[in-house]
Amino acid sequence: MKPAPFDYVRPGSLEEALQALAGHPEAKVLAGGQSLVPLLSMRLAAPAVLVDINDLPDLDHVRVSADGVRIGALARHAAVLRDPDVARVQPLVPLALANVAHATIRNRGTTVGSLVHADAAAEMPMVLRLLDGSLDVAGPGGRRTIPVAQLYVGPLESSLHHDEIAVEAFFPALAPHTGVAFEEIARRHGDYAMCGVAAVVTLDGDRVVQARAGYLSVSDVPAVIDLTDALGGEVTEASLAAAADAALEQLEPETDIHATADYRAHLARVLTARVVTAAHENAREARS
Repeated sequence: MKPAPFDYVRPGSLEEALQALAGHPEAKVLAGGQSLVPLLSMRLAAPAVLVDINDLPDLDHVRVSADGVRIGALARHAAVLRDPDVARVQPLVPLALANVAHATIRNRGTTVGSLVHADAAAEMPMVLRLLDGSLDVAGPGGRRTIPVAQLYVGPLESSLHHDEIAVEAFFPALAPHTGVAFEEIARRHGDYAMCGVAAVVTLDGDRVVQARAGYLSVSDVPAVIDLTDALGGEVTEASLAAAADAALEQLEPETDIHATADYRAHLARVLTARVVTAAHENAREARS
């Protein structure tokens, strides 16, 4: 199937791009195109105008500082993945990015584009939620920051306005005495995960003082659940089972062509125990 007809503009500045969006309420922004182009080809999206932002300057940056990682709208997944400073400051970002589709997709796709696409089966929206990050957007009224808690409002729906462009994502740095882990299960490597889990665990001595987990493909929006109380300060077989129970009380796995709801629930239970254990061990290693 071919895309429906559309006009194409390739502005040379952010101001020109915003003007193009403002003049066409049905316009869509094109960055990496790895989510949008398939939708166009299947006619699941039919914008009147495609605004290609790949000529916009100063948006392909990956900036790392003590407080976290800032990723520009045109930074490709592959560039973020291979940056050693990203792995040093926030290792969960490359752990998740390594599971994004295939190398060819990572070479073209953008991390910010994935965040804006707002797919609850994608890795990076969940990671941004788990880390309490944010998204900077530019619009006719200037630049504003959207906390991730306010970003995802429904299935494949973000709180960006139609005349705004996401320009930068912020992933906070890993806190001291904290460990992370990530794992997903798909039928084939690179396919959408049937279920995926990431965890962030913080220790005070040997005691777990905070534990949070994020989930893929088991809800309509990226899901994050606080497991601290369920663990009761320790990681044991019993506390891990309690954490999995607590997670499943809040998740809503559904049946689709990839997996049944029951199987997704089973994967969520298994991966919760596995990933929390790995994050706990990572925190212990970071402490030593």
